[in-house]
Amino acid sequence: MSDGGPRVLFVGRGRLGLPLPAWLAKKWDAVAEQLDFRFVGAAEGPGAQRDDRFRLSAPARPRRLDGILFYLRLPLRVRRELRDFRPRVIVASDPYVGGGVLLGRALARARTPVIVEVHGDWRTFARLYGSPARRLVAGAAEWLAPAVLRRADATRALSRFTSGLIEDVRGRPADGVFPTYSDLSAFTAEPVRELPPRPTALFVGVLEAYKNVAGLASAWRRVADQVPSVRLVVVGRGTQQPVIDRLVRELPRQVDHVPLLEPEGVARALDEATVLVLPSWPEGLGRVVIEAFARGRGVVATDAGGIPDLVESGREGILVPPADEDALVAALLRVLTDPALARRLGAAAQARYADWHTTPAQFAAAYRELVDRTLA
Repeated sequence: MSDGGPRVLFVGRGRLGLPLPAWLAKKWDAVAEQLDFRFVGAAEGPGAQRDDRFRLSAPARPRRLDGILFYLRLPLRVRRELRDFRPRVIVASDPYVGGGVLLGRALARARTPVIVEVHGDWRTFARLYGSPARRLVAGAAEWLAPAVLRRADATRALSRFTSGLIEDVRGRPADGVFPTYSDLSAFTAEPVRELPPRPTALFVGVLEAYKNVAGLASAWRRVADQVPSVRLVVVGRGTQQPVIDRLVRELPRQVDHVPLLEPEGVARALDEATVLVLPSWPEGLGRVVIEAFARGRGVVATDAGGIPDLVESGREGILVPPADEDALVAALLRVLTDPALARRLGAAAQARYADWHTTPAQFAAAYRELVDRTLA
């Protein structure tokens, strides 16, 4: 139970299942030590949708209507919680959820402060993620996010990059800048292993346009042509999967694709890799980079978004300009053909991991401080 801290309503779009998995329960148990909270969100399946803390909406049928119905119902759900739960602060997980929260607050004729989180670039969300149909609403989405941020009472960012996005809109940085707690126990359970005999690059992430999947595929064709012994492992799925499927057909001995891995599987894939590759356009922070640090692996990535917050080029990895295919090819060739360089980057990455390891208690304390400052 809470120590009597402020009553806070968290609202998010991410799907959850009840009971929570152990790693996620750690996070919310720590939050409960600091705040008297309730969470409004979506259920990932037909199981339990309600307990003392969580109020989850059932998935829509057909499933493709799930997102639309979630946002249409959200203002009424927020209005109901404002009347029943009576929070002192509301936290919206992103500007789009924030729009529904602000409308629900208006319907309830309440003045409850709203904190809006920014985890990434909303322009990316509208134009470089999901199906092409999403681009039909890109203009409205890009108008809505800044409008919501201007009306928020406070904001939270994950990185200097996302704080900068907020500052561009509000004229001042985010009120709180701290990463979300993620369970990284799978990445620290075993000692760091030596580099694999075969030079291997690993990509882990959603296969969406903002990850520059097409750029990675094009660069890898050139790398594989120059060094036949190299291997690329791609972990993920998304709308850009046909790009990777085609690459696998072209280079079956040099490319492997795995649609999904649990954290333990990602840790093993990192152990079997020489370097992590992350050629994204923007990236809010890049949790997979922290996972690579935990396994003592360096990074070849773009100098974009929140990645430079994590990686100093030449120390934990090599950063290249976004969309510079020549630079990406050169960086991959350097690391994959120079084991001493790969080991040096990996050792620096492992040493840097401690800077980014966040415990549930640290996350909860950071949120309590942000809530207290918002109320003050």
